[in-house]
Amino acid sequence: MTDDVSQQLSEMPGDWQRALAVVAHPDDLEYGCAAAVAGWTDQGKDVVYLLATRGEAGIDSVPPEEAAPLREREQRASAAVVGVSAVEFLDHRDGVVEYGTGLRRDIAAAIRRHRPELVITLNHRDTWGGVGWNTPDHRAVGRATLDAAADAGNRWIFPELVTEQGLEPWGGVRWVAVAGSQSPTHAVDARPGLERSVLSLLEHRAYIEGLTEQDPEAYCRGFLVSAAEAAAPRFGGRPAVTFELFPC
Repeated sequence: MTDDVSQQLSEMPGDWQRALAVVAHPDDLEYGCAAAVAGWTDQGKDVVYLLATRGEAGIDSVPPEEAAPLREREQRASAAVVGVSAVEFLDHRDGVVEYGTGLRRDIAAAIRRHRPELVITLNHRDTWGGVGWNTPDHRAVGRATLDAAADAGNRWIFPELVTEQGLEPWGGVRWVAVAGSQSPTHAVDARPGLERSVLSLLEHRAYIEGLTEQDPEAYCRGFLVSAAEAAAPRFGGRPAVTFELFPC
């Protein structure tokens, strides 16, 4: 994310009712934009989570066959904290998700099923603002989501979605919002949902305890509060969740 405070962030559009959030792993949305999701569900908006994997490769001390159901449970509990009850998993393999037509088709199918106006994903670029290398899964799922938003509306791309699954095209996606982008353009006031975003990330306790020796609550609060406060100078002094918004 750029630190240029001269580039002010615009308010995210609010004239929508349904959103689909598509990411690679359990915890991606909690690190990326759960405070915004909490605010949206408070407003009566419908948000569905779609996870490409079950995060089975995410805890070094837990074998994948045990980690997958554990992390699925944590993700469902985490989503519930911010008002999301619908959580789906695509069962691509954690750590080796491949960008391609299969992934695009799976995401396009979900877009046709849920018919969102807003699609949300996570940083699809090679790095996190030039600081650290992004993971292959994040890059693949982010790119595929951006492409699938258009695929979902084209009858002649993946026509089998109609013939085999009865999923008619959905051309109603108006925006794709990329959380964690190094080039954000828009933001949501984090304050109404910030405390719940901390609690939501804390639901990934097994993952967090395998990731850091810090106290889990101090770790979650420190990460999310500092990220929100870092965006404040570009958003009228308000702590914020930032997005790069792509109109469709």
